[in-house]
Amino acid sequence: MQLLETVIGVTAAMLTSLSYIPQVRKVRTGQPTEDLSSRTLIALTSGLVLWIVYGVIKPDWIIVAANVVGASLTGYVLYHKLQERQGTAKSSMKRG
Repeated sequence: MQLLETVIGVTAAMLTSLSYIPQVRKVRTGQPTEDLSSRTLIALTSGLVLWIVYGVIKPDWIIVAANVVGASLTGYVLYHKLQERQGTAKSSMKRG
């Protein structure tokens, strides 16, 4: 039974952690992030960080590993989203 739990946990962790790869690809290729919600990215990244803390407290390496990957991916997208927004605001100020 322990093996089944581990397999389910690892599979779930992989699927959820890697689900943000399409957005990372979008950002890396220089496509605009205007269709991505900053609030959603902030909430998701914050939630994933809290899952990391929870996993450390438990201790559960599957929870920690999965959420480190997920938080890194969403944090990367969030960082670029905020950078893009600042760049847009600066260019608007220059034009105005």
